Order: sequence, then C-alpha cells, then structure tokens
Amino acid sequence: MIPCFLAPPSSSFSNLGATLPQRLFHRNKKKRKINPDQYLRSGRLDAGEAVIVKLGKLRNVDGDDGGYESVTSTTKQDRSGSYTPLSPMNIKDLRQSPGYRDVDIFGYDELRLATKHFRPDLILGEGGFGVVYKGVIDENVRPGYKTTQVAIKELNREGFQGDREWLAEVNYLGQFSHPNLVKLIGYCCEDEHRLLVYEYMASGSLEKHLFRRVGSTLTWSKRMKIALHAAKGLAFLHGAERPIIYRDFKTSNILLDADFNAKLSDFGLAKDGPIGDQTHVSTRVMGTYGYAAPEYVMTGHLTARSDVYGFGVVLLELLIGSRALDKSRPSRQHNLVEWARPLLNHNKKLLKILDPRMEGQYSSRSAIKVAHLANQCLSQNPKGRPLMSQVVEILEKFQSREANEEEQMIRSGSSGITIYEVPKDTGETPVGKKQHESDEVYRSKAREKSRSEP
Repeated sequence: MIPCFLAPPSSSFSNLGATLPQRLFHRNKKKRKINPDQYLRSGRLDAGEAVIVKLGKLRNVDGDDGGYESVTSTTKQDRSGSYTPLSPMNIKDLRQSPGYRDVDIFGYDELRLATKHFRPDLILGEGGFGVVYKGVIDENVRPGYKTTQVAIKELNREGFQGDREWLAEVNYLGQFSHPNLVKLIGYCCEDEHRLLVYEYMASGSLEKHLFRRVGSTLTWSKRMKIALHAAKGLAFLHGAERPIIYRDFKTSNILLDADFNAKLSDFGLAKDGPIGDQTHVSTRVMGTYGYAAPEYVMTGHLTARSDVYGFGVVLLELLIGSRALDKSRPSRQHNLVEWARPLLNHNKKLLKILDPRMEGQYSSRSAIKVAHLANQCLSQNPKGRPLMSQVVEILEKFQSREANEEEQMIRSGSSGITIYEVPKDTGETPVGKKQHESDEVYRSKAREKSRSEP
C-alpha cells in the first residue's frame, strides 16, 4: 500500500484540461544539478533565460516524500472560511479536520465508474500531473449523491510530480472557498492511486480560448471580465490570515465556466507567504518561464508581488493576444514582456500592437489605461508593483466607467465604440521612462547582490 500524507505545498502540476508548459524545475527522486549551458544547447532555454538561471544560483532538487498511511472513506468534510497552515498528517487526521468537511473522499472504483472506466473520449487534457477526465458523479456512483459534472485529475505516478503536489492541492483548495477559485469537490488516496475531483469548468482554460483559436474570439469585455475575476482570486489569497502566494499565475491555470467567469486552478506551487517582520520567503525557484518574476528567479525570494508580475504578463497577453514566450515569432519578439513593455507608454505604438481580433471593441483611452496597469505590474522593482487589492480596485473602477460610457452612448443613439483621440506626447519625461530608469537601477543592485551572496 502506497502511503499518503498532508504536507506543506512545494511543487506543481498541470491545470485542468490544459497541456503543461515547460516548468523552471521539476521534482526527481535523485538529487541532480541543473546545468544551464546544457539546457541552452538542447534548445530548452534561450540565451537570456540561461543567464537568468545562472544568476539564480540553481539549487539541487530532491523528492523526499516520506512514508505515511493510506485510507479510503466516504466521509464528507467541510472547509472553513479561514486558512490554518497544517503540519504533516495522514488522511485519518485529515478526516477529523474541521477545515475539510465540505470535501468528499472517494474510492478509486467510484471515480472509475464516474469516468466510465477512464474512457479515452472523456479526456479533457494531459499535463505533468497526469490525465484530466470529464466525469459525472450521481446515484450510480454513490447512492444519494446529487448528479454533478466534475473534472477528475489522475496523478501519473511516473511523471515529474508526486504526492506533495497532490497534497498541496488538497491543503489549499480543501480549506478555501471563493467565487474565483475552482472548487475542490473531493479526492481519492487509495493504494497507489491519487486523484482530485473538481467542479467542471465548461469553457476550459483561458489559454485555450486566447491562443488556440477555438470557438469565437474573446471580446474586449470578456477579457476585462476575466482579468478582474483572476485579480480577485489572487487578492483573496494574498489577503488571507496567512498570505498565500500562488506562484504559477498563467493563462492555462485560469479556468472559465459557461458564462466565462474565471477561477484559478492548480495550487501545486502555492506557498505560505511572509508574515510578521518577514519581507519574503526563500524557496527553491519553481514556476513557468515567461511568467516568473525576475527577482524570484534570481534570488529565490518570494513575495506576493511575485504574483503581481505574473498577473502583468497575463494582462499583456490579453491585450496583445500573444503568448508570453513564443520562439516562432521574430527573434526580438520571442519574449513578449521584453518586446512589448517598452511600447506600453508610447500610445500610438501601443495601439498598433493590440490584438487585431478586438478591433472596434474598445476605446483607445481604455486600452491605454489597461496597458499602463500592465506596465506597473511588470516593474522590475517589486516595490514598484501595485498590490493585487489595488489592481482589483483599478479594474473595478475601469469597468464601471466603461459601463457608464456604453449606457450614455445607447441613450444618445450612438452606435459602435467611440475611439478617443490618443493623448499627445509632451516634452516632459514620460512616466514610463522614469519607471524604466528606476528598473535599470534596481536590476543593477540585484545583480550586485546576487554576485555577493555565497
């Protein structure tokens, strides 16, 4: 019987129904040292990424999972409104926790029945975690259970990720309840089987809609709605009694329901944030290239503002309609942030790089405001980034203003979207330039600090 325990979260796995992008690092049973030069030669990193990884002083990665007890039960558990960090415990202890009474414990046979014996045509996606299936839990699966559509992740025992990632998901989503976090319905920890059962998100991931060109194009209003919902999810985590750092904010981890309400999924990388006098938590560097904050990659110092950087990357992707990293683009455009950020405060240039599929759906004034917010979130200096609570406030005011403008246009009999005149450039130093100069100073200091650390 394979053991199972609850431990503090440390690593990551794939989202529901989406292919896992390349991670910075992954877990391996044997300690290994990562050589950036080797990765560069193999094409898994570009030159810029290899330099950043070298500055980050790569750590050895180990996979100690420990040995604990496994149990299966039909007990239902409740999640509490506040989060209390849990020390390692076995599933028997977990069943007694008042923080999990809304979470069901399923047997493997029940989930096999819910997925019609894991039928291939019910596969929603695959990733580092394993395979995600669409399923239905009803009377046939468990007597008395109300018919519920679900998404079921089955851990690939030979994949990059293991019990710790599975347990991280149970630990966080088992205790949190929020409209913009995907709901954990239950889990299975039976013998060697590790599965997670979530609410079914009918529209899949933001990544699928934004980049894979499926179905209708995401409109401007839908993109702003998704950005606000995702920001609310992050703000909720950061505002918890013990702040939680999500650590893997990206389009494939943002899931959409039938009405395009957005929820965060995949908490395998989530980590308790700093408290009291702590300014950061130090941890091995893990995440996804293109989304991880530069200071975190360089030093391993993690703060809530590391998530803000990732939000800025996604906001930029929503504006431009391009992936954070894409080597099929011209070489200078491989990294979206490096290419596009200098243009975010040049209004005329900005309007030329926005996703053409949204043409006519927004005012230039609106696009400029959102671009300026993205630019702030992407500051190289973490102290120059807003808090997620401030981001939520800005986006809420922005959407309220847009709604009022639309209502006024309808009343006046106007049709279409008003395209406002782009503000003229002045002789004064633009805010963006000041921020850029500040970033250069911060990067220089960060490099010096990295060299001086043992």
